[in-house]
Amino acid sequence: MAIAKKYRIGTRGSPLALAQAEETRQRLIAAHTGALTSEDLEIVTIKTTGDRITDRALSEAGGKGLFVKEIEEALMDGSIDFAVHSMKDMETTLPDGLVIDCFLPREDARDALISASGAGLSELPPGALVGTSSLRRQAQILNRRPDLKVGIFRGLVDTRLRKLAEGEADATLLAYAGLKRLGKEDVITQLLEPEDMLPAVAQGAIGIERREADKEVQALLDPINDSVTSAQVRCERAMLAILDGSCRTPIAGYAELLEETHLSFRASLLSPDGRIRLNGSGKGSINTPEELGKRIGEELREQAGEDILSFQM
Repeated sequence: MAIAKKYRIGTRGSPLALAQAEETRQRLIAAHTGALTSEDLEIVTIKTTGDRITDRALSEAGGKGLFVKEIEEALMDGSIDFAVHSMKDMETTLPDGLVIDCFLPREDARDALISASGAGLSELPPGALVGTSSLRRQAQILNRRPDLKVGIFRGLVDTRLRKLAEGEADATLLAYAGLKRLGKEDVITQLLEPEDMLPAVAQGAIGIERREADKEVQALLDPINDSVTSAQVRCERAMLAILDGSCRTPIAGYAELLEETHLSFRASLLSPDGRIRLNGSGKGSINTPEELGKRIGEELREQAGEDILSFQM
């Protein structure tokens, strides 16, 4: 396509968010060979409410949408042309007029344990404190190791690693995808398989949000959309929507490609204290991923029955 103007890419200002925006810029340059340079794609950093809150869990402050509110406002008022997001930070319902229909190839979705002593999850001593602000991680830790303690651990990756080094916790959990994008894989003590720690919905996936009516930006982004990642994320988010999932509810879900034409999907709904865990799984066509996600979401909701609210903080 002919490039008619310069484009402004909205993003948070954290090192990880900037790395994701830069990856998006480089993929666009490669996809539009000779038509785009770095100067044609300006990265605009936007400080969000979520970035300002570092002393308490997001569930207490208003939800994970706090990481995108100001970015979406800039998108709607035309201050930026599109926005790059970690999809696990996105609410299941977008503001009217905005759409996410472009996804970069998904990184490894697993969680990584970093412990001060070098002990793995099963080796941590009883009473050890695992610091994480994620209810999903807290609940799964307590489900597997009820003898451990969990506590709030907020901040950017470097902040959490510093807190760990200073003895504020015995271990913490971070997304492997983020550590890889920052080149910090060397800090990992143990990579947790999905069987041990089911990932967050859309963990490791980068989505690009645009104005639905902006067909020029749609044409710009189309060549870098990864169809497998798109199907995985749509499946997982459809499940989350059925459960009315938010950061107040411990929900996990992970869809994997199966034989190129189908997805295998598993999901869990947990009580915050980890004592109850409901599981669902199934397979479905990659062409209709939302159907699979909705089906598993409805199964989990049926299992929870009238006690569904007890799974929220």
